[in-house]
Order: sequence, then structure tokens, then C-alpha cells
Amino acid sequence: AGEKPELLELLESTSNRGYQHAYESTTSVTSSNSGIDATKAWLAPPPEGSAGRRGRRESLFVSHKLANSEQSTDKVSVRRAVKAAIATLGVGYLDLVSLHSPLTTSRQRLATYEALLELRDSGFIQSVGVCNYGLQPLQEIENAGLDLPSINQLELSPFHTHAPVLDWCNKRTVAIGCGAWSKLSSQTGPQEEWSKLGDIAKAKGMTKAQVLVRWSLQKGYVCVPRSASTSKLERVAIAENSYGGVNPDAAGPSPILTEDEMNMIDTFNTNLKAGQLGRRDGWEDEDVTGPEWDPTEIV
Repeated sequence: AGEKPELLELLESTSNRGYQHAYESTTSVTSSNSGIDATKAWLAPPPEGSAGRRGRRESLFVSHKLANSEQSTDKVSVRRAVKAAIATLGVGYLDLVSLHSPLTTSRQRLATYEALLELRDSGFIQSVGVCNYGLQPLQEIENAGLDLPSINQLELSPFHTHAPVLDWCNKRTVAIGCGAWSKLSSQTGPQEEWSKLGDIAKAKGMTKAQVLVRWSLQKGYVCVPRSASTSKLERVAIAENSYGGVNPDAAGPSPILTEDEMNMIDTFNTNLKAGQLGRRDGWEDEDVTGPEWDPTEIV
């Protein structure tokens, strides 16, 4: 037997904590398709047969993101790409498919989005979302008379609250997704605010990452902490950042942030831009023009 694929191992290590969101994107799967193969293996029929497989699939939320290179004015090619991902994964349907970023043209964004809506209406996917969308690309969808996205996933944290985008989405019942984890501070980020966050975490007997996750949950955001793992310490962090990790047993300290704590965290906003975070999530090095660059401000 060979070494267990990483994604399969991650799914097994997190599934018993209610952490069953399998995310796969074209840009994050290696050329060997190990991520896809691992997901397919994890979804393989258990001994009880097809009924067990169906139950196992229904307990997972499988999302997929279309890379910028897959956004196209040719809706047929978009539909083909999504159907290929479904076939390769062997899942029958995808729960959510999102455009990974708005860093294409208006025509590409809208045509790709329309193709996803058609796939939704045909039953191949359950919902359509967008990522890193600011006001202009969101308004494009509304102006075109299309159904609004189910969710807009942002680089959202107390250090960059994206207030105008949140206001637009909240008024139109578009859910907000975020990844709230400790690296949002960045090496050149808001050190004073990061220190204050540490004081709150210490007082509650929690990690800073746990406080960030708890903050996002109490804000009503859809928070799925990152689960990539390359070391034992990071595997421990998976547990700490899972929903179970921010909801410890009643015998332990309460993870619920008080009104005063939430108000304190709400003062941390410094409009920390994606250009300072050093991550490449839906964009390449050449897209980032400097530390003040942010994909939500693309016009």
C-alpha cells in the first residue's frame, strides 16, 4: 500500500469534528490530481453499499472554484470544465461552485456566472458563489438581472472588514464567507491590534486563531478555517480551528466572546490589504501591484 493521499488524510482527521467541507480548485490540485483522487477515495462506498455511499456524500459539502483561466465567454467550455470536475471526483454533483476571483474581464465574469446558473438549474451544482468580489463585479451581476450569488468569500478579518461590500451583500441576503486564521495578521500587519487580540485570547484561555474564528461565527459569517497540514503543530491547529475547537466542553472556559470583547475587536480594522498578506489565492504575483493592492478594488 502506498502513502495515504494528503487530502484523504485531512478528511479523515477532521471529519469527526464536524469539519466536512471538501474544497477543491483547479489551481490547488497538483498535476497528478492527487487531491481529486483522495476525495474520490474518501467517498468510495463503505461495506453497506450504495445507501451508505449516498449518506456519506450527503454529509459532505463539496465546493469547487473556477480559476481565472477557466472563466470564458464560451459558456459551453465553462459547463464542460465543471462537469469534468464532477466526473473526476465521482460525486454526482457539487454543492457550491464559485468564481475564484474577479481578475478577468466583465464579459468573462458574466458569461461564466451565467453558465454556472444554468448548471445549477440543471442539477449539476446546488449553488453559485463568488470570491473576492468588490462592489463593481457584484453590481455587474445585479445590473444584468441575474440571480445574485449565494455567497461572497472574502479575505475578511477584524483587520479588514470590507464594510461597503458587507453592507451591499447584507442588504441583498448574500452570505459572507471568510477564512479567519492567525496568518491574517501578516508579518507587516497591525501589530498593536494583534497584541490586543492576544490579550483577549490569553484571558479566555484560547489561541488567537480560535478568537478570530469565534469572532467570525458571532458575526454570522460562514467561516471555514484552513486545514492544510505539513507538520504536527499544524495538525493540532486544525483541531483548534475546527468548530469543535471553538466550542470546548462546558467544563472548560466559555468560547463565547462578550459584547465588550466583540466591540474591542471591532476597533481593530486598519483596512489591511491583500497585497500585504503574501498569499496568492486566485491571483498571481504579477497581479499584485503593491502592498495596497486588493482584489475587491478591481475596476
